[in-house]
Amino acid sequence: MKTELTNDHKVLDDDLAARRYFAKFDRITRILRRVADEMEVDRALSAADAGVLSTYVDAMAASFEALSMKYLVAGRMGGTLARHLTIDLHESGFPIYQELVSMANDAAQAGQHLRGMASADDLRDRMIRRIVGERAVPTDLQYAMSQRLYFETLARRGAGLFWPQMHPEVLPQGDLTGERRSYVVHWAVYDSQQNVPVVYLMDLQDSGRHALPRDEGRWERAKAHLLAQSVGGLKLLTIAKGFDQDFDDLHPKRLRRIHLGPMYSSAFTLQTGPIRDVLDEAKASAGDDWAFAWTVEELESARAEVEKGWFSSSEREVFDLDPLGAQATEHGATRLERSVILPQRPFQVLAEKDPRGFREVRKFVVGQDDRVLVYG
Repeated sequence: MKTELTNDHKVLDDDLAARRYFAKFDRITRILRRVADEMEVDRALSAADAGVLSTYVDAMAASFEALSMKYLVAGRMGGTLARHLTIDLHESGFPIYQELVSMANDAAQAGQHLRGMASADDLRDRMIRRIVGERAVPTDLQYAMSQRLYFETLARRGAGLFWPQMHPEVLPQGDLTGERRSYVVHWAVYDSQQNVPVVYLMDLQDSGRHALPRDEGRWERAKAHLLAQSVGGLKLLTIAKGFDQDFDDLHPKRLRRIHLGPMYSSAFTLQTGPIRDVLDEAKASAGDDWAFAWTVEELESARAEVEKGWFSSSEREVFDLDPLGAQATEHGATRLERSVILPQRPFQVLAEKDPRGFREVRKFVVGQDDRVLVYG
């Protein structure tokens, strides 16, 4: 957990640097979709899981699009209008949590802002008149246009943006024997300590009288419980056992937590260890100067046992912790898989150096035309 948060923050006060930053993430999010497809092909993800993950990656991309409009020319303004994107430069590379909170607040009032703004056509006409007639750079009008585009993006994208909390949704997977129903429940948060998006997926069996999505009272309680427990410091075992204890007729069979990040780049972040040496020695171009970490924690139920009380009995899950997997046991998980996505030049340096800590890490290498190749 980070303690000196302000020391980990970096303000992108140069417009060109900010544009390169957003261009980098635009490419990364496009590649992440291809990585999800590759993981579905080799069955590391089911079709349902890959679809869910792609939805959250699309939401990330939409949020970056909105932020790029917000800060397009804000750095050229003076006084209180001068604003810059703030990112977490250590073990994150993403915008800080407060950026998403501010964006969520802006989205709630996007319609009101747009009603009070000049139209895009009017702003374009005024900019042309300023440039041609006065031969002056219309910085104030460019700023007004960028803010209009920002609020238009918020209004247009709406629920398709990545927010500090992405509330749980349920996907029916069919009926099981014994009057049980099967679901995949998914949700996500933007971790306020680590400043990275985190996606949760739970395979759930329902033995209740009514189907979970139509049982509003039970479903609302379940959503509130899951969001309250979506804290990076909690082990998957703690989250799953707490849910299992609180809902007698909901049975968590598998829980996954996917950390989408950090993003590393010599131009924007500070890193330590082998990844720093790899990026420094690669000396890649601006578009290829990055590496993106991807970590999947997974907890599975080994079996169910009946817990008898005075007047009733309840079914409880016994979760599988691999005693030989030290990292998985430490994280309260059955297994833990680390992956890294990186362009070809940094991968070549990584392969040459072959650092011990990366030997068990799965590598997704971005080649020509952003094709993704899998190693390990």
